[in-house]
Amino acid sequence: MVVRKFPRFPVEIPSTLVQRDKLRYNASVKDLSLKGCRLESTIRPFTGMQVELFLQLENGSPPIHVIKATVRWAGSQGIGMEFLAMEPTEHERLKRVVDQASVTAGQALIVPQGELPKA
Repeated sequence: MVVRKFPRFPVEIPSTLVQRDKLRYNASVKDLSLKGCRLESTIRPFTGMQVELFLQLENGSPPIHVIKATVRWAGSQGIGMEFLAMEPTEHERLKRVVDQASVTAGQALIVPQGELPKA
């Protein structure tokens, strides 16, 4: 069992990975936390590779933009990403999505204010 500082919750969010400001790859986020995600994509990344990530929300609002994410692992289970940089407003939007996912999963996410990851 993997113990995480920030629990991940199951989701199905269409996404786009952008490499070097131009190469775009479709992806699907399969689980999500405040600090990272697991996704599936046709890209075959290497550990440490850095990308931009856009999470497409269903409600028609603009995608959540993760300015910088890094690949922590890749394998048959997908690609593990850590979020390194995002604007505070985008982080708040991400928190709302994670909160909703935690409710949907039946696990309320309670994080003390001082323990939120830095945006």
